[in-house]
Amino acid sequence: MGMEAALEREDAIITAYRCHGFALMRGGTVHNILAELLGKSTGISKGKGGSMHMFANQFYGGNGIVGAQVPVGAGVAFTQKYLGTNNCTFALYGDGAANQGQIFEVYNMAALLKLPVVFVCENNRYGMGTSIERSSASTDYFKRGGDYIPGLRVDGLDVLAVKEATRFAKEHVINNGPLVMEMVTYRYQGHSMSDPGTTYRSREEIQQMRSTRDTIKLVQSQLIENNFATEEELKEIETRIRSEVEEATAKAKADPFPGAEELVTDIYSKDSDANIKVRLCEP
Repeated sequence: MGMEAALEREDAIITAYRCHGFALMRGGTVHNILAELLGKSTGISKGKGGSMHMFANQFYGGNGIVGAQVPVGAGVAFTQKYLGTNNCTFALYGDGAANQGQIFEVYNMAALLKLPVVFVCENNRYGMGTSIERSSASTDYFKRGGDYIPGLRVDGLDVLAVKEATRFAKEHVINNGPLVMEMVTYRYQGHSMSDPGTTYRSREEIQQMRSTRDTIKLVQSQLIENNFATEEELKEIETRIRSEVEEATAKAKADPFPGAEELVTDIYSKDSDANIKVRLCEP
């Protein structure tokens, strides 16, 4: 929310496999995102992408290979510079992906070409069952650009701080070239279904973060303290949203799966001269 509030729709975003919120902000709906999760034909990627591969206007996914979206994001930024659009790209990756070699390679290329790209490290303190202290010799991810790309550390749990940092970052990269921005955040849940999230940290730590640093509670308190909304109004909004999600969930569950003919659509160009014949087998 903070990033989107400071960007234009023609600015690009690319991220890893936790892409659902960005897909929603970039024009997706609760229904077509949930339908995609269920593999339904009404999904945002027609049921073919699943949780990892969601796309929307100037939102390039949702990518499953760890860190591989970062070079692609630099490519999008190269296009923006080549076309003179005066827009930028935010390429997001996690603290675990921050140690991938391809990220350092693309730092170099982006700096050489002065690309309008913000490299955003979402530091939630834990990779797949591993704390950042055990996986990284340096946990100052905003300094990873060395002496040739400046860095910025931001409180990723404060939506207003994120908005202001994003506004600054966009202006900087369009005029000066790349920037590394570390968003310090926290992961409440396990990394995946095979990770309960409690074997490498205490339940007390998680509870303390929930009670003192929760993003939604923080913005709620800011709205109430500054007389933008009352507690009753916020409860009404939450009730309405829950109802919307429940309705969209029921609709997505009832939607059809893609037909067998969809196996060969959106793969080859319709203008291709190749005469491709595929025999579809009955399930």
